[in-house]
Amino acid sequence: MDTNGELRDFLRARRARLKPEEVGLAPADQHLGQARSRRVPGLRREEIAQLAGVSVDYYARLEQGRARHVSEPILVAIADTLRLNETERAYFFALATTHTKTESHPSPPPIPRVRPALHRMLEEFNSPALVLGRGLQILAMNRLARSFLFDIEAVSARDRNLAKWIFLDPEARLRYVDWEGTAADMAAVLRAEAGARPNDRLVSDLVGELAVKSQDFRRMWADHRVSACLNGAMRIQHPNVGTIEVEYEALQVHGAQDQKLILYAAPEGSRSAEALNLLASWTARPHLRKSDPSLGNGAATTHPEHHEV
Repeated sequence: MDTNGELRDFLRARRARLKPEEVGLAPADQHLGQARSRRVPGLRREEIAQLAGVSVDYYARLEQGRARHVSEPILVAIADTLRLNETERAYFFALATTHTKTESHPSPPPIPRVRPALHRMLEEFNSPALVLGRGLQILAMNRLARSFLFDIEAVSARDRNLAKWIFLDPEARLRYVDWEGTAADMAAVLRAEAGARPNDRLVSDLVGELAVKSQDFRRMWADHRVSACLNGAMRIQHPNVGTIEVEYEALQVHGAQDQKLILYAAPEGSRSAEALNLLASWTARPHLRKSDPSLGNGAATTHPEHHEV
């Protein structure tokens, strides 16, 4: 990844979103008693430099990726001036310091494996659950998640990726009620990962593939948003049970590098919870379906056992 270009575009995008009046500046320049409109949206370089307490030349060199040995206090001052949130701040720090480090060629990360115990636990959850690796790789999904979203068993190993499904599979546009918002979040998560891992071939190849194949991804990537998306709410339009409203949480899997457990849940007693329970009955384990006469003959065929990616 071109970290200099990313840093330049990110800082420009962040200062463009700030309004002068938000930081105590006049909304327009005053020149000979006449208001003169700004030529660019947001704040100018010299205004950011003034507010952060650095020289205009220094800030310009930083934005252009030409500053060397940037001190942490200066980065903090600029981040505060730009009102970066925690995820944006981490992304900015990573970009600003990458080009000052000695170029290295780290060993490729190990092939991701989900612990067998975690695989078993996934199936015990009475809600959709999946494990994501770096670059939004889908490493494991329980049966209910495969019915709730999509079945990773039906695609090749290289396509078991949440971002690929959302941007490249027409089914995703039908499943997500707010597809635009969900897709924008996925682009923001990938940008955060790309900043944290500028030399990660898997992430850079994924970004390149999506940029080639999806006009929507190119548009959203150009917004330079970064986000962790660790929790939130969404609505799924399921073809069999209708709209399901759920909340989700992303939990770090301790002892496993770059793995997150994503859990979805609906409020107890809600219509969405009833819909999830119905899906759960259709995707129950074979021995449970045989022993439960309430399922009758209308239960759907179960998916095959999941396996490690």
